[in-house]
Parts: sequence; C-alpha cells; structure tokens
Amino acid sequence: MAKSAPTEVKVKAATTATFLVSLVLAVLNDLNGDAELLAPLPGWLQAIVIAVIPTAITFLSGWQARHTPRGPVNL
Repeated sequence: MAKSAPTEVKVKAATTATFLVSLVLAVLNDLNGDAELLAPLPGWLQAIVIAVIPTAITFLSGWQARHTPRGPVNL
C-alpha cells in the first residue's frame, strides 16, 4: 500500500479559515435572517450544517488541487 502524503499547511489554514467564517455567518444569519432552507432542522444542527459543508468543500478542493513538487518522495 502506498504511503499517503500529509495534509499541507495551506490546506489546513484554508479549512480553518473557512470554518471560522462559516461560524460567523451562522451567527449573523441567526441574528438577522430567516433561514427557511434549513428551517426543518433544529437550530443547533443548522449551525453545524452551515459550518461543516463549506469547510468540507474547501478541504476537498484544496486536497484535490495540484501542489508544488517538493522533490523526490521516499516511500
């Protein structure tokens, strides 16, 4: 089995930033908006969905993106 490379710092940073921004958006949406799309879900689950989905998309897109070669890989 091939050894997988560790997740790069840029991907972790993008994921963390997106998570924090998503939390801010969730709070603002709860204070000022009417989230009818997520209305059937309990409030606590709405906050999790709003935060996790963009985070997962950012992580997967960053992970899938081509990265700068770092030199020979020792497997």
